[in-house]
Amino acid sequence: MRRQGGAVRSAHGGKLAPMSDLNDPRVLFAAERTLLAWIRTASGLMAMGFLIDRGAIVTGADAAATPALVIGIAFVVAGVLLSGISALQYRRSVATLRPAEIPERYWVNLATWTSGGVGLLGILLAAYLLFSR
Repeated sequence: MRRQGGAVRSAHGGKLAPMSDLNDPRVLFAAERTLLAWIRTASGLMAMGFLIDRGAIVTGADAAATPALVIGIAFVVAGVLLSGISALQYRRSVATLRPAEIPERYWVNLATWTSGGVGLLGILLAAYLLFSR
């Protein structure tokens, strides 16, 4: 079997099948936990970018201030991109699930909104770093 766009294609050229045949909500929860892990990683990248930039200011090294700003903003932007890409990947995997795999009245989009919020905060952080000098 080969994966193709969130679905599985059989080795014999068969039709695309959903990613899971378990009819079990644990598949959804596993995808959600994975997204939350990527959100934590993105937040860590953004925090590292902030620390790099502000660390150069605290040490008083004027020559290192500009490279630290560039590197710091690069880390923040990497976190923002990771936040967006991970949310897209999660939405793709959720789209392959059957209704039986999603508990009733469960808000599937909460983790996606959280990822978007972290990305938005990252954009605001990058703007703050850029314009606070």
